[in-house]
Amino acid sequence: MNRQQTISSLKSTPALDVLIIGGGINGVGTFRDLALNGVNVLLVERADFCSGASSASSHMAHGGIRYLENGEFRLVREAVGERNRMLQNAAHIVKPLPTAVPMFKHFSGIFNAPLKFFGIMDKPAERGSLVIKLGLMLYDAFTGAQRNVPRHKFRGRGASLKIWKKLNPQIVSSAVYYDGLIQMPERLALEILLDAEADGGRALNYVSAVSGSGNHVTLRDELSGESFDVAPRLVVNAAGAWIDATNAALNLSTRFIGGTKGSHLVLNHPELRAAIGENEFFFENDDGRIVLILPLFDKVLIGTSDIKIENPDDARCTDEEIEYFLGMVKRVFPEIKISREQIIFTYTGVRPLASSGAKSTSQYSRDHEIQVISGVWTGLGYPVHSLVGGKWTSFRAFSEQATDKALEFLGRSRQKSTRELPVGGGRNYPRNVQEQKKYIDGIAAWTGLPSARIQTLFERYGTRAEVIAQFLTQQSDSPLASLPDFSRREIAYLAQHEKIVHLDDFILRRSMLAMLGRLTRSALTELADALGESLGWDAQQKKAEVARTLDLLATRHGVVWGD
Repeated sequence: MNRQQTISSLKSTPALDVLIIGGGINGVGTFRDLALNGVNVLLVERADFCSGASSASSHMAHGGIRYLENGEFRLVREAVGERNRMLQNAAHIVKPLPTAVPMFKHFSGIFNAPLKFFGIMDKPAERGSLVIKLGLMLYDAFTGAQRNVPRHKFRGRGASLKIWKKLNPQIVSSAVYYDGLIQMPERLALEILLDAEADGGRALNYVSAVSGSGNHVTLRDELSGESFDVAPRLVVNAAGAWIDATNAALNLSTRFIGGTKGSHLVLNHPELRAAIGENEFFFENDDGRIVLILPLFDKVLIGTSDIKIENPDDARCTDEEIEYFLGMVKRVFPEIKISREQIIFTYTGVRPLASSGAKSTSQYSRDHEIQVISGVWTGLGYPVHSLVGGKWTSFRAFSEQATDKALEFLGRSRQKSTRELPVGGGRNYPRNVQEQKKYIDGIAAWTGLPSARIQTLFERYGTRAEVIAQFLTQQSDSPLASLPDFSRREIAYLAQHEKIVHLDDFILRRSMLAMLGRLTRSALTELADALGESLGWDAQQKKAEVARTLDLLATRHGVVWGD
């Protein structure tokens, strides 16, 4: 069912079990779980799916080792388990990530860390190797029987400098532990959403919830401007940093969110990329803030800030943040020079954290909760469940809790679980090099496509490469002149099957082209032409899509090209 058919169906039959407002990872995860359990569920997102905070993460599936310092043991235990499930269920996108922690002192923080645990101090003194060792031992213990990543290792100064030759020689030791790298969070969210639609759920991007009264919620199609009503039994507000604004549209006054802004830079810096190897560097900067340097394909991701912000629509990566990020690299790699010219992409998002009275943003809890507003007290014919907080790694567990609460309200019982459920191209994913080669060669044999082409599709889409490869062979195909590792038929498949509405949906959330700095003006023009063939764009609209994308890249992501 295409977009217009879905809207027409809703107009003729507006009754729903559940309406989910918000297409970030919490909303999408809940959407999948409800659809899997046979619930009549609709998800709407005012922009594109996964275009808010969920597209602005640090690309990590992690248990949150630093949350141990705040005493959030339940959160860490849950997140470590969910990290392991992501590595298992979405192996095409989530990869094991060795994480290096350089340390500059041995005993610092021994007496101060407990004061932070009890909330007496905003932050402890610099964390020394003894404190970090104890934390990593506890972190490993949370993995328990789910041992799908190695235990941590400690190394002295000499051994550390042999591995990382440009590492600051002032270190006293280093540790390496394992978390997960979410290579492309936006694709993971999209594939979860497509799985949900295969189970009967319906999802619409570029549709806003504009008001609520009686038994109805009024939705507006942002493409046509047309409004229509749906009649849900329950509303799940998964609007992230915009939860309070969404509740206000439903005539509810809430102050659930106390979000903080997190920004990142992507650098094209071969020397720094070679220096970190395949390791994330997770360390304490001079001011005590925990920061990271992370390998992202052949580029380098650095971040992140943690700044209180009132209006999420105002979130931008500022010059002050950029200077901070560029300066922090010197802490661990003092000989490597970093400049603004090496920045190819910036991004920022607002974490939808619960409103907090903590002394510093680092103490804001990353845990999640469901705030229930009963329709009895509001005049609405449905309750509203607001999904507050959470983080990428634990989305599945949070979605499971939200689904269980929704099923309880609906008077239904859970039939299926998402715990061991593969996602999209992670289904039947071959686990080792030999199995992968056999899989790729098999597809190449029956499609007639070169193995190298299948390898590229496999790296992008996991086992969904099979159906995409078949689609490529149904008509004549040709590579793009500006991006020869993509073809016009591949673009056509994504346009027809992945809910692309605008050019920026593709370059930002269906591919890594923008983030990895692979775009030019000519590439945007060629992509607009390829997408437009499937989406029915005329010459004027193709030109408008390029202009829209150029403006978005400049204002939101710091990408500006000369004429």
